[in-house]
Amino acid sequence: MKIILAIGLGSFIGGIARYLISIFIQNKFLSTFPYGTLFVNILGCFLIGVIYGLSDRGNVSPAWRLFLATGIMGGFTTFSTFSNETVSMLRDAEYVPAFSYVAYSIILGLAATFGGISLIKYL
Repeated sequence: MKIILAIGLGSFIGGIARYLISIFIQNKFLSTFPYGTLFVNILGCFLIGVIYGLSDRGNVSPAWRLFLATGIMGGFTTFSTFSNETVSMLRDAEYVPAFSYVAYSIILGLAATFGGISLIKYL
């Protein structure tokens, strides 16, 4: 039960942080392109890489990893919003932005996760 509550609290924290950061970033651009979601998802990929890198080194206990990775990062990043925004762009015949969003999300997300793990590994 303690782990479930920790994950729930982490998800609560991550969800609020996602909303605030996403809105802040999106308001910096005069565009319908979902920069806010892209930013939080790439940042979340980097941070989960850091969390798992620390965990692999034994610096993060399994309970803390669940709180941070499953809870906070699970609440912070959002595949469902990414998917909905992509479908909306496709419905509006915004094909280049939609496919760019998918490509940026995948390529930058993987690079950010790898970067986070590598940062910890080589420190």
